[in-house]
Amino acid sequence: MKFADWIDPFSRAAGPPPSTLIAFLRWALRGSFGAMGAGAVVSTIAGVLEVLAALILGRVIDSALASDSTTYFGENAWLLIGVALFFVVFRPLVLGLSGMMQSVVVAPAVYNLVLSRLHRHTLGQAVTFFDNDFAGRISQKQMQAARATTDLGVDTINTVFYALASVVGSIILLTDIDIWSAVVLAIWMLAYIGLIRAFMPRIRETSKLRAGSRAMVTGQVVDTITNIKTVKLFAHADHEDRAATDAMEKFRLDSLGFGWVSAGFRFWLMTLAGVLPVLLVGITLYLWQQGAASAGDIAVAGTIGLRLAQMTGWVSFTLMGMYSNVGEVEDAVKTLSKPHALPDAADAVDLDLSAGRIALDNVTFTYGGGTGGLRDVTLHIASGEKLGIVGGSGAGKSTLVALLLRLYDPEKGSVSIDGQDLRQVGQESLRRKIGMVTQETAMFNRSARDNIRYGAPDATDDQIKAAAARAEAEEFIANIRDHAGRKGYDAHLGERGVKLSGGQRQRIAIARAILKDAPILILDEATSALDSEVEASIQDALDAVMEGKTVIAIAHRLSTLRQMDRIIVLDGGRIVEQGDHDDLLAQEGLYARYWNRQSGGFISVEDDA
Repeated sequence: MKFADWIDPFSRAAGPPPSTLIAFLRWALRGSFGAMGAGAVVSTIAGVLEVLAALILGRVIDSALASDSTTYFGENAWLLIGVALFFVVFRPLVLGLSGMMQSVVVAPAVYNLVLSRLHRHTLGQAVTFFDNDFAGRISQKQMQAARATTDLGVDTINTVFYALASVVGSIILLTDIDIWSAVVLAIWMLAYIGLIRAFMPRIRETSKLRAGSRAMVTGQVVDTITNIKTVKLFAHADHEDRAATDAMEKFRLDSLGFGWVSAGFRFWLMTLAGVLPVLLVGITLYLWQQGAASAGDIAVAGTIGLRLAQMTGWVSFTLMGMYSNVGEVEDAVKTLSKPHALPDAADAVDLDLSAGRIALDNVTFTYGGGTGGLRDVTLHIASGEKLGIVGGSGAGKSTLVALLLRLYDPEKGSVSIDGQDLRQVGQESLRRKIGMVTQETAMFNRSARDNIRYGAPDATDDQIKAAAARAEAEEFIANIRDHAGRKGYDAHLGERGVKLSGGQRQRIAIARAILKDAPILILDEATSALDSEVEASIQDALDAVMEGKTVIAIAHRLSTLRQMDRIIVLDGGRIVEQGDHDDLLAQEGLYARYWNRQSGGFISVEDDA
């Protein structure tokens, strides 16, 4: 087994992340404890070697004082060879192995282990989780928790075990010189621990506040950059600058709180550290004066005192960082450990889609009692039926689609496909069977090829190009060039596809749906961003895509729904009319009014959600 592969960095966690610190650390680090334990053993050995180095130095001094200078090397050859091997070979090997365990085996794998587990859990959250927070803040929390947990693990191995071994070994060694030296060191350690207990909780709390305000700065800045075109169109650069600087000021003030606590801790720490070598060397000098200690003992005591004083600063700053990381983990866990609001049922099975029949039975969903949504809707869509949906803003069209995709569960009633209640099937299996083209097409800042391939990750390049051709997208894709000089299908489209026009983005989305070839197809204003000429040119492609599928089409341009088998009209969350185009015109109801008003235009644009 390669050392670097000791920990599987992408192994899955058992269940959701707990909300308490110790339980979360066990959840996050499970699978790495063997490697971390081995690292702790090596670090302990390295700590013992520091004590042995002081002992060896004392023995060399004593041997020098006990020998004649002319015969010293001959009489002490083996001692000197052993000392040289210790410092040149054995000690570097152990310290090198300790460094390798921390920086090669543990740190890279643990960071990815924690981040991948948190990311998987976050991906399973309902859309409301993301609606209620900043995207930048959520991603910041994931990386914050992964980094802080990794640093906690590495620092525990590198510092806590190393320092404990050094201190315990030093007390044992000083006991051999004089019991009072060991007692003084033990008393000093109690004072050191008391200093840590006094300051570390304050460091932990101020670090938590600082981490929260840092994440808010990230969220604010990312939100502004994500919507930069809107900022510029409304000439609100000053407004966004104030919002960002307000968040930065909160971060600055919280950082100052952390800084004051940190500065006080350092002052008292350095004072305490300076006392130790003075006490140890002073006691040993007194014993030497009384004939109870050798010159080598003075060197040992001085070396241990100076080494522990130096290590005290290093250990304390590390502990301060560890407590800071504890605060950051607790802050991140508060956001990321929330249970999934829309989990799969414990006995959920994959959707068995044989015909594509869709049924909504007495469905009510009102977004927690709001004015939008659906109210007591019953709708059955036959296998292969092409259903058009019409309605004004807030009528419930997008809600119906969201319930079919199980982005929400009905407050009352049920939604089923081929007789299977969607609450009893796996969400991933459900959405794999539904293709969708929306008015606001989602694009990734990846290549045109990857954006189309999102419909079928295993598609070949020939299949991707064929889908693009059917969606009338091949010509403009061939002319794309990005900032890095990539062309055509290799060119990146920018964040959310900003380098494309609305019509181009929708043609990419149509190509994606063509490639996915799902049995159920939802068209939510699929051609709204296309001009009439382009729409006419791809209508045949859309007709081919819809062939043999159950189709739900939402449109404000009513002319696009004339070929539908049936059209329903929603108003106030209820179905108020239904029939084909001619039937609805003959009823002279709401649909007929929409049609007469349009003259080729649109119903008012909606945003149900």
